[in-house]
This record gives sequence, C-alpha cells and structure tokens, in this order.
Amino acid sequence: MVLQKSSDLVRINARRTDVFDIFNFKHYVGPNPYLDAGALVFDFALVDSREPLPIDDYIASIGDRYPNLGSQSYESHAYLFAQVVSEVGKLDMDLHLKHWSVKSYPDFVRISVQSLHERTTREVVYFVWDWFEAITQDEDFNFEEQLVRLQNRFRASVYGGPTVYALLRTAYEKGIPAFYLWEEGLMQYGFGKKHVRGVATTFNCDSHLDSEFTTRKDDCKAFLKTLGFPVPEGDIVFSEKEALAAAREIGYPVAVKPVVGHKGIGVTADVQDSKELESAYNRALAAIPEDQLTRIIVEKSISGSDFRMLCVNGRFVAATERRPASVVGDGYLTLAELIRLENRKPARLDTPTSPMSKIQIDEAMELYLEEQRLSLDSVIEKGRTVYLRKVANLSAGGMSIDATHTVHDDNIILAQDIAQHFQLTCLGIDVITKSLSESWKSSNFAILEINAAPGVLMHLKPSEGESVDVPSHILETFFESGTDSRIPIITFNKISVEELQTTIDHILLQHPNWTIGAVCRDAVFVNRSKKVLSKNYNSNVQTLLRHPKVDLLIAEYAEDILDEEGMFYKNSNIVVLDNPTETEMMLTRDVYDGSTVVIRKGNDISIRRKGLIEDYTLAEDEPFTRVYLKETGTIL
Repeated sequence: MVLQKSSDLVRINARRTDVFDIFNFKHYVGPNPYLDAGALVFDFALVDSREPLPIDDYIASIGDRYPNLGSQSYESHAYLFAQVVSEVGKLDMDLHLKHWSVKSYPDFVRISVQSLHERTTREVVYFVWDWFEAITQDEDFNFEEQLVRLQNRFRASVYGGPTVYALLRTAYEKGIPAFYLWEEGLMQYGFGKKHVRGVATTFNCDSHLDSEFTTRKDDCKAFLKTLGFPVPEGDIVFSEKEALAAAREIGYPVAVKPVVGHKGIGVTADVQDSKELESAYNRALAAIPEDQLTRIIVEKSISGSDFRMLCVNGRFVAATERRPASVVGDGYLTLAELIRLENRKPARLDTPTSPMSKIQIDEAMELYLEEQRLSLDSVIEKGRTVYLRKVANLSAGGMSIDATHTVHDDNIILAQDIAQHFQLTCLGIDVITKSLSESWKSSNFAILEINAAPGVLMHLKPSEGESVDVPSHILETFFESGTDSRIPIITFNKISVEELQTTIDHILLQHPNWTIGAVCRDAVFVNRSKKVLSKNYNSNVQTLLRHPKVDLLIAEYAEDILDEEGMFYKNSNIVVLDNPTETEMMLTRDVYDGSTVVIRKGNDISIRRKGLIEDYTLAEDEPFTRVYLKETGTIL
C-alpha cells in the first residue's frame, strides 16, 4: 500500500526540505481505540513538495543498525516508520514496548506505538523522523550520540530507575496492573483492596519505624550484637580528632562511614593510617545530609570480600559478591584510557537493564590510586588487574557476581533470623567474609549494615553468574498471580446515574459488606455515597482503583472518553454495551477469556459467556437493566 499524497494537506510540522510530516500527537495511559496498551498516537503523511526515496533505500540504511528490520518487507513508508519507532523505542535497553499499529485515512496514516513515558516516546518519534530525513538527504546522522540522549531521558523518568523498571516489567509480564501515582510519587501494583504502593523495594505495608531504624547504623549494629550476630568493633565520633583517637584505640586498618547514608556514599574501607583517615573522615562528612548531625562510624576493617544477602518476606532468595571497579592493563594505554575503553562496553550502558554502571572518576579513586603509587596517567603492564576503589560500590562501576548457590546453610539461617526481626518486604544484609560457602560461626565474618531498600539489578542481571528473578519473588509476596492482583470490573459504554445506583444496590444486596467504587460521566460513588467528580475522567477511575477498600469497580467508557483519554485499566469481567458505536466495540477487545459481554442493539440482545453465545429479543417493556443485572452473578 502506497500512501497517497494530497495537495490539500497543509504542511504542519515539516521543515522546508522534509518529505514526511508528523502531527496530531496524543498520549494514552492505557487501552485506546488504536492499541490495547498505553500508546503515543500521531499522524504521518508525505508532503506534496518533495518525493521520498524508494522504501528499499530507507530499509538498506536502517538495516545496518537493525538487521532484523532490514530483512522484512513493508507496505508503505508509514509501516516502515512505525516499526522503526517501535524498535528504537526499546532504546537498546530491551524495554518491553513492542506493540504498534497503523490505520490508514485518505490523506494520512495514524500510527500508534506502545509507550510508557510520553516525553521519551515523543522524542523517539522525532529522532526517527530526523533519521529518515537524513537518509533522504544523504546526510550523516549521529545515531549513537542521539540514542544515548534518549536513554538518559528515560533513565531520568519516574520509570527509569533499575529497581523500579525491573518491578514494572515483571508486573507487566505477570499481568499485574501497575501505574505511577504522580501526586504521591509512588508506584501502585494491583487494584482496589488488592493493591500495594511503594518506592522501589519499599512498600506501604512495611514498617516505617523498622525502615528508619536500619538507617541508624549505630543503633542497628548494637541491636544485631545483642542478638549474638558478628559485627565489627567500632565507635561513633563527632569530630576528626575523635575519629583519630577511635582509630588508635581500635587499631588500624579501620573503616569510616556516615551513620546516615546509602549506596556506599562516603564509605571508605581499609584505612591504614592517620593521613588516610583524615581523607576518609572528610568523605564521610561530605556525604551527611545538611539536616543531619555530624555522626560518623569508625570501626575495625575486616579483610575479605563484600557480599549482599537478600531476603524477601523473611526468606533468603539471593546473594551477590560485589567487587570494586577494575581494569586490566595492556602495556600501552594509561589508566584513564583503559577506563574510557571499559566504559564503552555494552555491559556498561548505565541503563535500567545493564549489568554494570560506568566507572566513575572522583577524588576517592585518585587517592586510592595514589596509595598504589599510580595515577590516571600511569601505563599498566599487560595482564595486570588494577582495582580502582577500596569499596565495591556498584553505582560507581563495581562488578556483581552471583553467589546464591554457594551460601552455607548457617549463613542462610543467619540472614533469615535477622529478617524476622524487621517488618520489611525486602531486606539487604551486607557482610564481609572470605567466602559465603563457609559458616559465619567458624570464619572471619562480619555484618556491615542492613539495607531496607535494596536494589534488585545486581541479582537480576549480575556481571557474572546466573540471574535470580528477585522482582518475581517480591511481587509474589503480594500476588499469587495476575488475577489475584485485580478486583472485578464491570464496564459500560453508557449508564445513567440512576442505573448506576440501581446496579450498586443490586450488588450490595448480595454482598452488604462490600465497598463498591462506581463512576459515570456525571457522578462518582463509593457505595451510595457521592464523591467529588474530577474533570479528568480517568482521574476518577484511578482514585477508585487506588481506594484500599474497594472490592469492585463499575465504570462507564463512552466513545468521547475513549477517543479523548482512552481507558485507565485493561480487561473487564463484564462488559455491557447499549447500542455501541464502532469505537465503543473496543471494550469487547479488552476482556478476559472467561468474561461476559452483553450487547444490546435495538431490542436484540447478544450475550457472550465462556465461548458460548446467546441471542434473543427483549420482551415488550422489558428493561435492559434486568438483562445485565442478572449477569452480575457470574462475578459475584
């Protein structure tokens, strides 16, 4: 199919030399008339003043970057454009955005691509547009640099954190509804009374007291000591002078870290003398938030490797060894050049799906190199491994190595015993030891700290070793399956306030203890109590699905709402359509296999239930409400 040009089509966004035009952007958070997922929808057309190259010319250039696209055939430039946008939209990060559609109109084509973050997807569309125009003009196009910019855009979004995205993707794969609560700054998983909310691996059901307690490293350490667990000898100091005195009393080497901190920021291990301690103290001091007191831990530095043991819902699920960033010399390049070379590796893309972050160059690194009588200008002999930090900080370029299957039973019991004392869904236990395969009771073993908001990427995508699906362990704590994360939903294409109240009453007669959320274009109810109606229709739907007591949702989605906003949720248990338009028939698309669909056209009724179809005609004066209220029994 070749897109027909029209002399009546007004150039909207196209530049003077462009052969394509893109306009009429609209973003949907959920199913819409064009796609059964959140999507960016836009119109695509050829301008009449210039001719595009043959499709094969674009395919040849695009295939150099995406061989899988170069081996396909396309009906038109629009189809090629849509699929390239979808492919680029994965951002070389294997994002789960794979769906797209094309719908032809006389003078343009409407393209829909699955989208998670509107701003990123919109920039992807403009990026691909610029790429196509560069191919047309036979101009150079700095693809990789622009792609990095897009990756950074997504990384900076609310979905771009490694742990947040890992949980979001896993929820998507399991059929668990997930969406961002902008006002609260939280992710919600599940609907109504089934839902949980959280930030990364911290959830609303967690004890905020326990979470805060783990940040008080001194008190938490003392608590672990009372339980009989091994912790390093140490003290809290309030000045550099006290730090020097504490180090002399404990005996070098020591570790220095702020009492309040995270991600290894401000932590220095293996401090050998007073000069190193002064630098370590200043790093710890700089890491303390301005609203916190100057409280710094000086403790005995234990030799060994750095490990994270992770418990979910009180059970041990994963262990990872963390090694400091390092490079291997080749006899020619300087350390700075080796670092730049290492940072170009695909594994160090520094994205939510890459196993390693880029190596960061800072004062702590340069000081550690100085201790090794090296600098960034040093040329390293071939085969020599140079560690760039004392601390195995993954966010600064460290490596993660899966150690889950090597852990001694005594160490698993220790981790689970600790986790039982905290009302937290996820608990990271950082330890230092020669090997987790040896029992803590008979080895050089020390608990460094407890982390109430542990990241998951080190386990899910370690630099070396097998993946442990920690996001599934976390979500399965709350939901046995995707179905278990949802409440029943009844969707109408049109329903009056009176009919809505009648439906609520009918259900409450059978389930008087239920809480029912209901919305139509004219009102919002929780049971029979009328609530504030927002101008944005989907805001009303979200508010009801956010309600922690709602057992069932009733919602109206008429054609104008579907066109303007799309649906907030996907899949209904019952769909009731009263003389539906073509657009409203999309509601029959977003249903479960066992859902019930009731359609009225004039006086003709069609009921589809579990693969069976029942057709009949309404009796004279028989109300339609009687038909669909009878069907509510299938979900009650």
